[in-house]
Amino acid sequence: MTTLTIPRSRLLRLESVTLDSGAHSPDGTGTFCVMEFCAYLAGEPWSDAPQCVSPVIAAFARAWNDALATEPRNRLLKPLIPELLGTRTTADDEETRAWMATDWLARVQTPAWLRLAGLESHARALEACARITDAVTAQAAFPALDAARAAARAAARAAAGAAAWGAARDAARAAAWDAAWAAAGAAARAAAGAAAGAAAWDAAGDAARVAAWDRLTPTVEALQSSAVSLLREMCAVAKRPVEVIDDTLST
Repeated sequence: MTTLTIPRSRLLRLESVTLDSGAHSPDGTGTFCVMEFCAYLAGEPWSDAPQCVSPVIAAFARAWNDALATEPRNRLLKPLIPELLGTRTTADDEETRAWMATDWLARVQTPAWLRLAGLESHARALEACARITDAVTAQAAFPALDAARAAARAAARAAAGAAAWGAARDAARAAAWDAAWAAAGAAARAAAGAAAGAAAWDAAGDAARVAAWDRLTPTVEALQSSAVSLLREMCAVAKRPVEVIDDTLST
């Protein structure tokens, strides 16, 4: 694989940049989302879908960038930017990453919300499932996911209304819930992956709605830390070599 070269002057600019939500334009204001800065760093045309970043990783990072408030967005995502570069590799690697996101959604994200909703047995059942790596393992996990979805839905019907759901939705988005769903999209093309992802999505959403509100923040923070680890693991699947070129020395 060819080496991706990064000018040190651009890398140093990362220290002073404040990442923002949404899409931006190269208008000279220096406003970037996480993917736009990746494109800038790699010397690509302005884009939030840079060619140097895995599409699965980019989908995760874009969704999470927009879900986070300014402080956690910059604290969590800025240090990852150099690691994201060079991750666009093969179709097989993309499928591997998509299944990693599906597995995290089903066996990490969803159990966290189930546990807060008092559905401990369902949380443990999901955590005990074999790692989801393909359609076969997704199908094997589906009975536990479907049972968790039914239990969470029943709990949600008996719980607080739309206002509580709004707060739960915001907390779950900050914890990379919809980011994992976006990244899992490639795996969801397989029927078993779609079913597993949808069940996890529904169960997590309903469980978050009935969660213990005083415990939301610790759960969000724990899931954010886990999501950072997931992104790093997806980056480690395969990478092009990246070399930083020192263009800051005067001649």
